[in-house]
Amino acid sequence: MRTPFKRRRYRPKLSPRQKTINRTHARIRVRGERAIATLKTWKILNKLRCCPQRATSIVQAILVLHHVETNRYPG
Repeated sequence: MRTPFKRRRYRPKLSPRQKTINRTHARIRVRGERAIATLKTWKILNKLRCCPQRATSIVQAILVLHHVETNRYPG
């Protein structure tokens, strides 16, 4: 697991390299956070009781349907 650099009190500021790494980390993390937020809107997943392999297929199908629906009405 990777964690971003954190500036603590009474320590020097983050270097430009560390800031770049933090930005890259944030770009990757935001995709996962957005996917989890999207999946939470689908209430059927709260009652899902099946094997992880089947759950993966169901989640993939839901995401496809979600993307089709959101791209249907642009603007």
